[in-house]
Amino acid sequence: MFSGGASWAQSDTTRITRNFSLDEVVVTGTRNETDVRHLSQTVSVVDRLTIENSMQPSLLPVLTEQVPGLFVTERGVMGYGVSDGAAGSISLRGLSGGSARLMVLIDGHPQYAGIFGHPISDAYQSLLADRVEVLRGPASVLYGSNAMGGVINIVTRKMHEDGVRTNLHAGYGSYNTLETELTNRIRKGRFNSVVSGSYNRTDGHRADMGFEQYGGYAKLGYDMTDNWNMYADVNVTHFNASYPGPVSAPLVDGDQRITRGVTSFSLNNKYEKTSGALSFFYNWGNHWINDGYTPSAGETSQDGRFNSRDNMMGVSLYQSTQFFEGNRITLGFDWFRYGGKAWTDYVAGENAGTRNDLVDKHEDEVAGYVDIRQDIGRWLTLNAGLRVDHHSRVGTEWVPQAGLAFHLPHAFELKASATKGFRYPILREMYMFPPQNPDLKPESMWNYEVSLSQTLLNGRLSYGINLFYIDGKNLIVTLPNPNGTGMLNQNTGTIDNTGVELQAAYRINQKWSVDGNYSYLHMENPVIAAPEHKLYAGASFSKGRWNVASGLQYIAGLYTAVGDNPQTENFVLWNLRGSFRAAKWLDIWVRGENLLAQKYEINAGYPMPRATVMGGINVTI
Repeated sequence: MFSGGASWAQSDTTRITRNFSLDEVVVTGTRNETDVRHLSQTVSVVDRLTIENSMQPSLLPVLTEQVPGLFVTERGVMGYGVSDGAAGSISLRGLSGGSARLMVLIDGHPQYAGIFGHPISDAYQSLLADRVEVLRGPASVLYGSNAMGGVINIVTRKMHEDGVRTNLHAGYGSYNTLETELTNRIRKGRFNSVVSGSYNRTDGHRADMGFEQYGGYAKLGYDMTDNWNMYADVNVTHFNASYPGPVSAPLVDGDQRITRGVTSFSLNNKYEKTSGALSFFYNWGNHWINDGYTPSAGETSQDGRFNSRDNMMGVSLYQSTQFFEGNRITLGFDWFRYGGKAWTDYVAGENAGTRNDLVDKHEDEVAGYVDIRQDIGRWLTLNAGLRVDHHSRVGTEWVPQAGLAFHLPHAFELKASATKGFRYPILREMYMFPPQNPDLKPESMWNYEVSLSQTLLNGRLSYGINLFYIDGKNLIVTLPNPNGTGMLNQNTGTIDNTGVELQAAYRINQKWSVDGNYSYLHMENPVIAAPEHKLYAGASFSKGRWNVASGLQYIAGLYTAVGDNPQTENFVLWNLRGSFRAAKWLDIWVRGENLLAQKYEINAGYPMPRATVMGGINVTI
């Protein structure tokens, strides 16, 4: 599903969707707060208002809608899952997080399963985010391995004004689906806090497709002086998921119990000409998986249950300094350690009561980087960066990038960039399950991009266009073993992707606004979950106590299978949502998705639900 619609106006001064604002201040593309006009790469920003108005417990549906080139696979009403039961593959310009080629960050800290190297989609709940910044294109200079295709940076919530706010969001709808979230935020003097909890569940639109999730987030911050502050936070989510297999071969006992957590501590400074941070983070996960069996294929219950415990920890240090007018230099250092162990517990059969260890390994990554920005007059900004990254097993990578940003008359912004991305082979590819290969080398790619954007009518109208070409080599693919029988992971794959991305937004008046985006992606080597065409168009209306928003999303050329028997899907989704302010403290809302009752699949063999409806309340005190 997708969330649909432009940001709803809550007052006459509410701005149009910030994805298209040219004076947006972002941190993802350069670590320190920077006017997006001075970056040579493209960053889309989805703000808190847009996230709240999507009325979605997960962040990913609203990102799919708002960010051109980004697509997330789904197969049900709620929940993504992992392993063979996984949906929620996040791809950007044809590069997938499921293949560890796209990184999710929380406050700039990498978030992925230490053994498998990919994001866990169910961990990225809306309760976390103050805003989300999506850098489209390689971000390896600042963030290292796995950021070769881009990054999604979740900037966590905080209380911006003095006082106490408590919010309750609750909804119920199709297929016995329940979503709830309770958040308390406090700012008093130098102290601020955010505490959130959530519970979500659904029976699912097919048998054996239930999903249940518990989530919690807490963040404490303290401003020690006007220039120094610190914060600590923790986020834990646990979900129980069942997956029924494809409709052509139903699965029995496909069950998962997954816990993911992250905690961090940061000490930050901000002066007129310098700013920086020292931060520590630790992520962990416990996975219990029963892969189930297919009775129609003559299978019986599996003897073993997969278990894993993974973790990732790191220290990041950076300082950004303005040495003279128009100059900014950022120096940084990163150390990451990631890994874990996986095993099979046998609960039946001749090996009952025994355990088979699959992997128990950790690896380290240490890096230093420099990012330079220099204004030349009022019309040109130069950007350059270099990272030296050393892996404890693979070796050393040099990662450069460079770009230009031209600030032209009539609020035109013209940008050009060449950026390198890379990723180290992950533990699963090297050590777990045939066709593992411990001799794998890093993947690498170059992204060449030109973009043009403009804002008009005192900021009421804005638009932009991006053209890009991706050239990748040494991709890890599974092919017949040249030195023996069976299959083997090998560095022989390539990427040759070209594309166009468009976005626009227009606030017509105080009541009406419209926005849209379109992306076209051509892949010489097609991959699953990267549509050739992706179009979104939305409109919103706000007057008095009423808010209404609607959106259409068109997907074409979406591969659900590749190889000798490729399959593609084309579909149109229409959604609608509205809210009514019944009292100063109470909103009543309703959300409808796939209201055209389209029959379609995103994951092969998993038909998506037809029209669904949710309704509920938002309470603010």
